[in-house]
Amino acid sequence: MINGGKNNKLANYERNVNRAIHKYNAYRKAASSISKYPQKLRNGDEAKKLDGVGKEIAKKIDEFLQTGTLKKLEKIRNDDTSSSINFLTRVTGIGPAAARKFFDEGVKTLEDLKNIEHKLNHHQQIGLKYFEEFEKRIPRAEMTKMETLILQELKLVDTEYIGTICGSYRRGESRLVVVGCFFFSITISPKLLHAVVEHFESIGFITETLSKGDTKFMGVCQLQQNAEDEEEYLHRRIDIRLIPKDQYYCGVLYFTGSDIFNKNMRTHALEKGFTLNEYTIRPVGVTGMAGEPLMVDSEKDIFDYIQWKYREPKERSE
Repeated sequence: MINGGKNNKLANYERNVNRAIHKYNAYRKAASSISKYPQKLRNGDEAKKLDGVGKEIAKKIDEFLQTGTLKKLEKIRNDDTSSSINFLTRVTGIGPAAARKFFDEGVKTLEDLKNIEHKLNHHQQIGLKYFEEFEKRIPRAEMTKMETLILQELKLVDTEYIGTICGSYRRGESRLVVVGCFFFSITISPKLLHAVVEHFESIGFITETLSKGDTKFMGVCQLQQNAEDEEEYLHRRIDIRLIPKDQYYCGVLYFTGSDIFNKNMRTHALEKGFTLNEYTIRPVGVTGMAGEPLMVDSEKDIFDYIQWKYREPKERSE
């Protein structure tokens, strides 16, 4: 049975090697539709009925069903440049441009990276240090323990904070990549975010800092082992955002994702005369200029403004 995995591999190739974001998005959208199709696809024509599957992707589906492989994917696998660049981008802190630069300098493997560790920036050094741990997905049970800890400790910093764990965890998926924590305050000040980070550092939960700004923190966290735990927890990537109260629900909606769902929702919003992003929803006037931000007291308010049926987080994977 064909699934979306092949399209995701092609998507990563287009993003990391060819830097073709439009093709990356097209493959991702097709992969999402295919992965949710309840039956075995019989041919490309059947696949074309799915959202995001056009003529070219349908031809690739026919090729795979008939031969069991894809020439383009095999070529990518056998291409030293493609496979090395794709691998290097798996190290947090190394994007496609940096990966291409490292490859041109003869860096292709993890060992090669370790040999030039002194040339890496701080973020990349942390990515290299915890590469094996970051590669392992976070079981939902561990993520639930993190959620309990984060929300409990957030209240100790300030009872006015409201926290939400977003991303694929909020969408109900079972194994996750990054811990994403978002909380709001009526006012925005660097001291607020820094106080939260420092508190989590003091209890041993945050172990490394990748970057820390006024409203965004990127770092590394680790649950502390207790008597009930059979093994030590791994280090995980964590992102924390401080969002003002009037932007909170637009922010939570955006960071819950998925990226395909967000793109579709923004497109629908424009069709209905609104511009929507991670900060606000605003009406677009006849001149094409966006007006003042609308009042939002829940995620449902945003769906109502654009006349779209409300979808629970678990229904937002596409």
